[in-house]
Amino acid sequence: MSVRDDLAERVGVDLEAVDPLRVALYATLVGLVAFYLSPLESGLMTALKTEAEFATSPPFVPPTVEGFTLEPFGVAIDTLSSAILNSIMLAVPATVLSALFGSFAAYGLTNFEWRGQLGVVALFIAGIFIPYQAVLIPLSRLWAIVDTQSLLAPVLDITVFSAQVPVLGTVELATHPHYASIINLIITHTAYGIPITTLLFRGYYKKLSTEMLEAARLDGAGAFTVYRRIVLPLSMPMFAVTLIYQFTQVWNDLLFALIIIPSGSGPAAVATIALNELTGGIIQTFNTQMAGAFVAALPTLLVYVLFGDKFAKGVAGGT
Repeated sequence: MSVRDDLAERVGVDLEAVDPLRVALYATLVGLVAFYLSPLESGLMTALKTEAEFATSPPFVPPTVEGFTLEPFGVAIDTLSSAILNSIMLAVPATVLSALFGSFAAYGLTNFEWRGQLGVVALFIAGIFIPYQAVLIPLSRLWAIVDTQSLLAPVLDITVFSAQVPVLGTVELATHPHYASIINLIITHTAYGIPITTLLFRGYYKKLSTEMLEAARLDGAGAFTVYRRIVLPLSMPMFAVTLIYQFTQVWNDLLFALIIIPSGSGPAAVATIALNELTGGIIQTFNTQMAGAFVAALPTLLVYVLFGDKFAKGVAGGT
């Protein structure tokens, strides 16, 4: 018995049937996965170490029992909690509005024929390629002229809820003037997200059955009824695609937030600004910074988990 046959008998695998190309392919894929996950592993290991442990060991090495700590996550949560709440208040309406307006626009561009339609589509395509940096100065001047806080002052000063709570005393749930900056960000991100969501929905609606829509119109359904009863329910996979994409874009944005929020790290600061402030000054606490990065990334991960199955269907173009 040869060494090859003896090895095959011990392992229980027919080595004659093993395809070397497939083995090389799997080995390459495993190597690529390890390569792309290595920064996450190093960041997590760093976040779980004390400062002394981090100073004496490589970032990718797990912490020892003495060097293990969860304190960086506690500091990160305390520092980022209000900013994460502001980011949620920003990202959720901006994402939903971008998806809805994109769906409306795509429905009008695919189901009706009207003069100038191709020109409008060209404008949407052009809007995708306008970089953030190209609109910073016009954007800052726009929000300097439009005083959102003054316009919304009658609404922002209204106390929504007031009650007497034992120990805590009077508890009021009210809006605050600094929310005007968040509203400006919502409007900006909604406008910037409409072109890409419109084109995504347009490509998706072109694949819908025209016979089904025509049958609904012959039954007397109006344009809005067709959209609400037929097109909208069939759009859920593409809504998942646009929601995940736009939510990630809005959540990770730093440039618009720095321009529109005048107080920087004030009460209207979003997660990206607060995370930038978490870097500190001369003394760098890398474990706290890594913990903050993981805490700030949790909402986007949650969105992917909730809409992941529909995201795959939307990307594949299925309904």
